Amino acid sequence: MNEQKVSFFSEGERVAGLLRLPETGDGPFAAIVQGPGWLGLKDAKLYHRYHEALNAAGFAVLIFDYRGFGDSEGDSRLLLPSRQLEDLINAVTYLTSRDDVDENAIGTFGSGGTGGGNAVMLAAYDRRVLCAVAQVPVADGEDWLHRMRREYEWYEFLERLEHDRRSRVLTGKSEEVHPRTEIMIPTPERAATAVKKDVDGRVPTSVFLASAEAILAYKPVDVAAAISPRALMVIAVENDAVTPTDHAVAIYEAAGSPKKLILQKQTSHYAAYEKYGDTVTPEIVEWFTAHLGAGPIERREE
Repeated sequence: MNEQKVSFFSEGERVAGLLRLPETGDGPFAAIVQGPGWLGLKDAKLYHRYHEALNAAGFAVLIFDYRGFGDSEGDSRLLLPSRQLEDLINAVTYLTSRDDVDENAIGTFGSGGTGGGNAVMLAAYDRRVLCAVAQVPVADGEDWLHRMRREYEWYEFLERLEHDRRSRVLTGKSEEVHPRTEIMIPTPERAATAVKKDVDGRVPTSVFLASAEAILAYKPVDVAAAISPRALMVIAVENDAVTPTDHAVAIYEAAGSPKKLILQKQTSHYAAYEKYGDTVTPEIVEWFTAHLGAGPIERREE
């Protein structure tokens, strides 16, 4: 990949990104913007497969660390989907400023939990984004966090949030918690997988508990319909214990045309990246090519 380190500002703080360009051609290129998945970082090897395929098809890809993550500036204790959406919108603006990017051909790709959900949010809120692919997305943050817990644990969690809400009002302070064990509860597969081992040691380990309230209010499914008539592909895993399958299906069903749903069967959330990578990746490239365009050919479908 022809990779460049780039940066831009998001609400006054510098954001670090990687711009991956096609090996041939001078552009301007159609471009894809990606914010990493839940607690992900821009340089995760997990994303290389997709970016290499998109580059080979003539697309530029911009991936960046959200504020507070990785090489970007900002308070690492703020894990807020609304803040990440600001970063994504500002990333689109950055792309439109570049001579080697076609500002009229920008799409978004997101993978993994809030990564997939954020692709839906960006496409819904920013009409400059003409095409979106959301892989194993969260549709409803409250339902997502609820399903990770037994019922008594859920009520204990809600009580803890209420206590923290009062503490913030009375003392100005929020409890700090580990995002992977006290907000999201890892499944046995997540605890055992090495799919993100190259970046796991560099993600924030302490965030404000107030971040959990922001995730409860996070509902990409409620805005999915706003993407139409722009295009949305949703990729799901059957019987997914990490991001429930029905979340992806709900986003697909809420969206208007054009839309497409891919359901990966006989696998699991993390195993699917490798097992179906060679099958799903061409589908992603084809979707962007059909609805965003790459090079001098434009394709449309109803």
